[in-house]
Amino acid sequence: MARQWRIVRAIEATSSGLTVAELAKREGIGVRTIYRDLIALQQAGFPLYSARIERAQRWAFVDTYKFRIPTPFTLTELMSLHLYRDLLRVFRGTPFYDSLEGLFKKVQATIPPDVLGYLDRIQSVFSVGIRPYTEYGQIREILRQVGRAAVEHRRIEMSYHSLRRSEPVLRKVDPYKVWFFDGTMYLIGHCHLSGEVRMFVLDRIKMLTVTEERFEPPRDFDLDTFMSHSFKVMHDELHAVKIRISPGWARWVGEKIWHESQRAQRQPDGSLILSFRVAGLEEIKRWVLSLGAEAVVLEPEALRDAVVDELSRTTRHYTAAREQALAIPPEDALQPENGLPGRG
Repeated sequence: MARQWRIVRAIEATSSGLTVAELAKREGIGVRTIYRDLIALQQAGFPLYSARIERAQRWAFVDTYKFRIPTPFTLTELMSLHLYRDLLRVFRGTPFYDSLEGLFKKVQATIPPDVLGYLDRIQSVFSVGIRPYTEYGQIREILRQVGRAAVEHRRIEMSYHSLRRSEPVLRKVDPYKVWFFDGTMYLIGHCHLSGEVRMFVLDRIKMLTVTEERFEPPRDFDLDTFMSHSFKVMHDELHAVKIRISPGWARWVGEKIWHESQRAQRQPDGSLILSFRVAGLEEIKRWVLSLGAEAVVLEPEALRDAVVDELSRTTRHYTAAREQALAIPPEDALQPENGLPGRG
C-alpha cells in the first residue's frame, strides 16, 4: 500500500507521466511488480492510462483528474526535510533512522521531479554535520525500549555505569524525555535511587528492563525550564560568571549565543565581556580553556582559580613530556660508527 501510494504521488507530480522502468528504478523493484501495482490501482478506481508519449510508453492520469490527499506538509517544508537529511546520519542503525528513511521516500515521491533535481543540486554543495557523535546503532534495542517506556509511561530498571563510579549501579527510573544534545543522547527522568530528576547518557546504560509499573509524568515538568541554567547539561549551584574575550577573538565569540543568559558588553579596546548565569563551573571552565589565551575569567574567583589550576597541571604534564623526550638520545646516537660493535 505504501509503495502504491508513492507510485500515485510520483505519477501525479509529472506532466507527461512515467514509464514502468522509471517507476521500478524509483522503488528499487522489478518491472513486473510495478505492472501489478498499476493494474491494482486501476481496479481500485484510479483513472490511470498508458499511452506512447515522447517515444516511450508512459503511465499518467486522465487530464480531468486531480488526485487529492490532504497533506500535512507544504512544499517548502518538504524541501527543508530533504535538505537536512544529513542530520539523520547520527541516528544510523536506530529505529529513528529506519522510520525517517521511510519518511524521506514519501517526501521524494511527493516533490515534483524538477524540484527534486534542483534540491539534489543544492545538496551537492550544502551539507550538515555533527561531530563528535555516538554510534547509536550499537544500543538500538536499549533506545527502542527507552522510547517505548517513555511513551507508555512505564517505569524502567537499568544498570547504569556513570563516569564517577567504578561499577554499574542498578536504578529505577521514570523516563520523561529522550533528549539529543551536542552529539549525545540523554534520558531524563525521575531516579528513585536519588529521589530527584536526573540525566543519563543512553550509551552508558548496560542493561534495561521495561517493567509493568506505571507512572504519571508531572504536569509542570518542562525540558527547557529544566535545562535553562545549564551551560551544557550539568545541574549544580548557580554562579554569576564574567569572561573577557580578547579583541582578536571578540567578533567570532560574540557572533554566537553560548547560553540563554548571555549578556555582551563591547569594550573601548575592542575586547568583549560576556556575562552568564550558569549551573556549575566545570562545563564553562572547559569552554574557557578551549579558547586558550583569548579568554580571561573576571568572575567568580573560584572559576578563575580552577582555570589556573588546570593550566598549571597541563603545563607540568607537557614540561615532563618534553624533558623525557630530551633525555632519550636520538636513534642515530645509539648506532655504533661504521656498523662496528660498540665498546664499553
